[in-house]
Amino acid sequence: MPRSAGSVPQISPLERHDDELRPGLEVSRAQLKMNIDYGLQASGLEASVKALFQLSAAKIHSIERCWNPSAGAPVFTVHGKYTNRGWTEWTQGFQFGSAILQFDATGDHEFLEMGRRRTLEVMAPHLTHTGVHDHGFNNVSTYGNLLRLFGEGRIGTNHWEQRFYGLALKCSGAVQASRWSNLALGGGFIYSFNGPHSLFVDTIRTLRALALSHRLGHELLGENGRRISLLDRLVRHVQATAHYSVYYGEGRDVYDVRGRVAHESLFNPYDGEYRCPNSQQGYSPFSTWTRGLAWAMCGFAEQLEFFGTIPEDELTAHGGREFVIAMLRNAAEATCDFYIENSAADGIPYWDTGAPGLERIGDWRGRPADPWNDFEPVDSSAATIAAQGLLRLGRYLENQRYWQAGLTLCRTLFSEPYLSTSPDHQGLILHALYHRPNGWDTIPPGCRVPAGEACIWGDYHAIEVALYVRRIIEGKEYLTFWGS
Repeated sequence: MPRSAGSVPQISPLERHDDELRPGLEVSRAQLKMNIDYGLQASGLEASVKALFQLSAAKIHSIERCWNPSAGAPVFTVHGKYTNRGWTEWTQGFQFGSAILQFDATGDHEFLEMGRRRTLEVMAPHLTHTGVHDHGFNNVSTYGNLLRLFGEGRIGTNHWEQRFYGLALKCSGAVQASRWSNLALGGGFIYSFNGPHSLFVDTIRTLRALALSHRLGHELLGENGRRISLLDRLVRHVQATAHYSVYYGEGRDVYDVRGRVAHESLFNPYDGEYRCPNSQQGYSPFSTWTRGLAWAMCGFAEQLEFFGTIPEDELTAHGGREFVIAMLRNAAEATCDFYIENSAADGIPYWDTGAPGLERIGDWRGRPADPWNDFEPVDSSAATIAAQGLLRLGRYLENQRYWQAGLTLCRTLFSEPYLSTSPDHQGLILHALYHRPNGWDTIPPGCRVPAGEACIWGDYHAIEVALYVRRIIEGKEYLTFWGS
């Protein structure tokens, strides 16, 4: 049976081995290129986690001192300094959320006050932003973390402040749910900022806003006062993502490889018929953009945990809990397996599994990733997100392969060349990538591909997974987005 969301895992490194694969996983041990360390314990990362939080404290302060919120949200570094890339300002919550998580990990109230103040001053427009799907990224990272800390008894007993954060999250989830497209065969999805025809795989991770709003007892009121269940929209979006964004090796098309994902799925906006896969930030619709893959891994694993808290009768209309859990598990396992099979030996992925320059690197799966190679960039930000997905799925299923893969990946990320130890660099995790097709990422002098820079979502997710691991090490309350 899966573990309850609140229990502390007791996993022995000898419980399972990498040849104990799920039935139907058509891959040999020789093809499993990620070098998973089955002897690594969470406690073996204690020193690395401590060092990460020491570094992140200085970097959060550095950004806070120089950043003017009127310039927009910090997105990625250029020559070591954070800069904006005006688009939808989907990253603002990661800046202030990092400060809140820093307090969570260290107890330093200076970071709590920074996160509180900036959330109050800057984040309100993001609550009612009707033009984006990214509500979980901005609002759960800020209001959500603050509400969780209240629930854990960490930040006092001001009930009006606590209710303020709850009200904010109710609004955010309802606005997210209002971006709705119906499908021809029933169901529907929260459409991306590209418009009603567009389903992004990313949204599975940002559904935390919708989930929290439902958990807080909220609903969306539509035309003529129609009551719209947020849980219904949550389940239907998860179903659409699992069905259209994830491949299962079942012959959907000639590029149907189990676990690969499409960044974007396109539909006829008039009748809801599915048209084709697409990619905005990956190499092609028929290859896998690895950050999209990571969003799916983490999002499905986290929703597995969340749906374990939903009463059975609330899921009856959707086939019952067993059906919903099976769907989530199938997608989570497929995407996590694909990641393990298609990352480098140290767990770091290149930016897209179909990137044309990979063949010039040679056996790129069989050795540690080379962020300074001349042909294709890695994306450490995908790794920071994927690590949490692997850990959560491994713990939920009591599956040693996923759990140890997550710990192994954390060990890689929490050390050089990925952990940024220079006080002159504002980034925490180096060798991140934003938008390769648009050419937005910095290529250092003497290099041929982007390298050496950081992004704010990579830094945030590194801090979040480090907090996750620290709580495991210290035997503290298990970290979930909905809290106690």
